[in-house]
Amino acid sequence: MKHFNVFPYDSNIDFMRMRWVSLSVAALLMLVSLVAMGTRGFNFSLDFTGGIGVELRYAQAPNVDRVREQLEAAGFHGAEVQSFGSDHDLLVRLQTDDKKEGTSDKAASIGDAVAKAASLAGNPATKRSSSVISAEVGKDLALNGMYAVIFVIVGFLLYISMRFEKKFAVAATIGTMHDVIVCAGWFAVSGHEFDLNVLAGILSVMGFSINDTIVVFDRVRENFRSLRSEPTEILNKSVNQTLSRTVITSFVAFLTALALYIFGGDSLRGMAESQMIGIVIGTLSSIYISCALLTIGGLKVTKQDLMPKAKDHAELARRP
Repeated sequence: MKHFNVFPYDSNIDFMRMRWVSLSVAALLMLVSLVAMGTRGFNFSLDFTGGIGVELRYAQAPNVDRVREQLEAAGFHGAEVQSFGSDHDLLVRLQTDDKKEGTSDKAASIGDAVAKAASLAGNPATKRSSSVISAEVGKDLALNGMYAVIFVIVGFLLYISMRFEKKFAVAATIGTMHDVIVCAGWFAVSGHEFDLNVLAGILSVMGFSINDTIVVFDRVRENFRSLRSEPTEILNKSVNQTLSRTVITSFVAFLTALALYIFGGDSLRGMAESQMIGIVIGTLSSIYISCALLTIGGLKVTKQDLMPKAKDHAELARRP
């Protein structure tokens, strides 16, 4: 049975020849992203900054896009509108003009104004409740997000160290961090809103990136044990052999994120955007960065590093 391949299995694109160029470009992208995050910062959403939340109820299911347009026209710029509970309920979240926490009286008055502005012809909105969204909750969410990233990185290091070798673990982690930093840097450069959905998208990018890298590294290990060639040649051959798989998987994943971006609505657009950028960057890093790191300095891998360990002999003996 023949398998579909975008690139021939025995293709011989010399990726390792371009390793210094690719690593330099990767380092430059990381530097630009870090500078942008340090100087421009992120356009944090209400999830992190706090504000006022208003729950509205309609007699009939409202047109969310129309409600959003009316709020924008009424001066409630950047209002987040999403379905809440039943089809007849909407949740509107607003950032306050000042940096101080809002009061319950202020939230009530803004809620009344929002209900009036969000009323549709023949379908008026009724305010169910309005409350202050504390910025302290946002700080806790940001801190928990940072803990999640650290937890994932440590997990990657431990898992790849046990499955492969420490040099592979370090290279894979650097490649994954490159993808995360560049993806986050895009939101700092573009000024697009950074909310919890974007954070979830970036965390999913980490999983996608490391999975692709592990597939390439698994082929590297097999080729080191079966071929008698220079390490650079083996690394190059391994990338070529997994190239079709990498491109096809990334293309399908990108189409999924693109569909979410187009049809998922405003609330999911940030997550889809982070996933699309992460998929593209993660694909390039698994091809151009992760293996290239194994050819330089203390990360330079040798055949001795990947000789079968005692625990691998039984598994290798069972292979056809």
